[in-house]
Amino acid sequence: MSPSTSPRFFTEREVARHCTKESCWVLMGTRVYDVTAFLRMHPGGEALIRSRSGKDVRQAMEGPPHRHSENARRWMEQYYIGELNRDSGTGEAQTLRARNKANKQTEGERAQQTTEVKDEDERDPYSLCSSVDLDKDLVDWRKPLAWQVGHLREKYDAWVHQPVDRPIRLFGNPIMEAITKTSWYWVPIVWLPIVFYLSWHCYTTLAQGTTRLALTSGFSIPIHKYFFPVLFMMGWFLWSFIEYCIHRFVFHMNPPAHNYYLITLHFLLHGQHHKSPFDGSRLVFPPGLASLVVAVFYMSIHCVLPDILGVCVFVGGLGGYVVYDMIHYYLHYGSPKKGSYLYSLKAYHVKHHFEHQRSGFGITTTFWDHPFNTTIPDEKF
Repeated sequence: MSPSTSPRFFTEREVARHCTKESCWVLMGTRVYDVTAFLRMHPGGEALIRSRSGKDVRQAMEGPPHRHSENARRWMEQYYIGELNRDSGTGEAQTLRARNKANKQTEGERAQQTTEVKDEDERDPYSLCSSVDLDKDLVDWRKPLAWQVGHLREKYDAWVHQPVDRPIRLFGNPIMEAITKTSWYWVPIVWLPIVFYLSWHCYTTLAQGTTRLALTSGFSIPIHKYFFPVLFMMGWFLWSFIEYCIHRFVFHMNPPAHNYYLITLHFLLHGQHHKSPFDGSRLVFPPGLASLVVAVFYMSIHCVLPDILGVCVFVGGLGGYVVYDMIHYYLHYGSPKKGSYLYSLKAYHVKHHFEHQRSGFGITTTFWDHPFNTTIPDEKF
């Protein structure tokens, strides 16, 4: 809702009716927010928000136990739909009093009212939950973003770490755009058959009893088939380290402000995910692009470990990658049970997106954040 647009007004009874999974509203003072679209995304789970539906959430936003970041508050404004009218009058007098009350808002508050409210059948899915001012933002959202972000220079870092709930179009060419998108289920469909086949191949090969690991020129030890789970888990553990390194040193590289191409590369690799963290079509790696990383991973292991031993470690790493992509998707769209491991991971990852972009690089595990001193301070949700 733009500053020049008069806000809609709702009674307390009207707000209280919206307390279901299909329609959930909350208050911040007299401001009304429709957070239905955010239920699945909330790190504390949808039950936590629904328990506060129709209520003022200002205290919950301030904490304790958790004080929400400025990005979280900015994100909240995307769901603003109008004002609460506590007056008991009816008709024109009631509306007039409510409008006079709303007009007392500060200019700073009015500047936050950026979501235009339309009739249900007129809503544009590309602008319904977006706080982007199409006329004032640093990029033109009506055009593909890939070739624009490099011109932001020193403003890029701050811009890309102010998330919005809005789809991103990277390229004008429909084929190039399609290559950058994929549904989550293609990851297990493509990679799990390979994991199962190679696991069977490794186990049956080791079962022949002919595999030996040479420690010196005159000494080697036999590798029994029961060593396969150990080798598999070694590959999985190795992947968790690679996952951390890629996320920290590649995805979160700090491109120089003067380098157009590095800024563009960063945005294509990971910046677009931080700008629009709930774009479901870009939460997992497209198999075509992932195959390049998988090939490099295989060749690197093959250079270090001989034949079947290298394949055993490789398939463990490939299995770890599949779990990584699935967990990453679930951390954005799943609602894990409070107190579970995935619940803590979801809270950890959301804080990485909204408040601690320079730490918290672990996805499937926070293990590697500890030795490298990149852990996010523990806070309860």
